[in-house]
Amino acid sequence: MAPKTADLYIGMEPDKGKINREDMLELTRRMTLKRNCFSRIAGAYLDGEGFVDGTFNKHFQKLSAKDQKVNLDIAKAIPFSDTNVQLKRFFFGEEQRKPGSVWQLLMAFKECGLKNDAMLDVFYEEFGKKYRTDGSYAIYFFYGSYDVPLKANDKEMLWESEEVYQFLICAVCPVSGDYEPGKPEFGFLFPAFRDRSSDIHRIDIFQADGRFSCVER
Repeated sequence: MAPKTADLYIGMEPDKGKINREDMLELTRRMTLKRNCFSRIAGAYLDGEGFVDGTFNKHFQKLSAKDQKVNLDIAKAIPFSDTNVQLKRFFFGEEQRKPGSVWQLLMAFKECGLKNDAMLDVFYEEFGKKYRTDGSYAIYFFYGSYDVPLKANDKEMLWESEEVYQFLICAVCPVSGDYEPGKPEFGFLFPAFRDRSSDIHRIDIFQADGRFSCVER
């Protein structure tokens, strides 16, 4: 059974601009044990019918080195995916930014740094109602921040920070056994990292099979 994601982003329009691969690579270079940009990880385990089996919410640095590496690989898979094929940019229009919208919820996650379990539970429950796959799966949320360095005229990085880009990565992975995650099959990066800056009106959505007809209709 193919994942169903249409209801999550119904009405959203594909952005006319392309995702810059270099922007994504710049982010992934901060997703290593030595240069980790994440401060928090949260998520839930759901069965094949979308019911929540359990949740977690932890400071990323309190994970063991092994668990940090596993989770960094999950998070990195989203921006490191095939740009403009598996990862495409979509636009939140005015209609999609109304109170009670997915956009409003994601903005709240970003503002609280994933520290509000009640709001996260709302997302998990709504996601479980709309997303169907072949078996049990996990939703992983990562909260990160990146001091975006200025670039000189010769494109060399300078020490000065241009802005602090605060962002969320969501990855949805099949799980087996004792909640062992497989490769992400769906996810997103929000806000979009556009022209090396935060764009809260756009989101980069990941679909492992590259089939976006469900959200482009």
